[in-house]
Amino acid sequence: MKIGQGFDSHRLVPGRRLVLGGQHIEYPLGLEGHSDADVVIHAVIDALLGAAGLGDIGMHFPDSDPAYKDASSVAMLETVAQAIDSLNFVIVNIDVTICAQAPKIGPVRHLMIGNLSAALKIDPDRINIKATTTEGLGFVGRGEGIAAFAVALLENNSPEKVDR
Repeated sequence: MKIGQGFDSHRLVPGRRLVLGGQHIEYPLGLEGHSDADVVIHAVIDALLGAAGLGDIGMHFPDSDPAYKDASSVAMLETVAQAIDSLNFVIVNIDVTICAQAPKIGPVRHLMIGNLSAALKIDPDRINIKATTTEGLGFVGRGEGIAAFAVALLENNSPEKVDR
């Protein structure tokens, strides 16, 4: 078994769509970033890469590469899922915490889980997404940005159980 953790945060700005967990959410602000700035998926990607010993999101999808300008984080997650599978790892579960004062995550939580489930080709029961506010504290509390934390548990499914 291998465990990885991931974190991401982005500033909220006008003129951008808000995408969380691969889901467009109607909101007057969006997250600033080179790609679609989906903090949920970016945190999940880093958790998966960490568990598999494959570095971090910046190594695989650098913000200096124009190919990733406004890129879909779902597509990046699908690429990471293929890499995880090629190493004979099975995703046991993923747990995500979104830190945001607004918008409310509850109404779209099931859609985010469905998006991650489809991209990773795993049962939605293996994915948990929850949200919290920071009770008005810090950049999240002031409504300046959104952050996400993720943990992923992988199991080596290789017959020879190669240790990475």
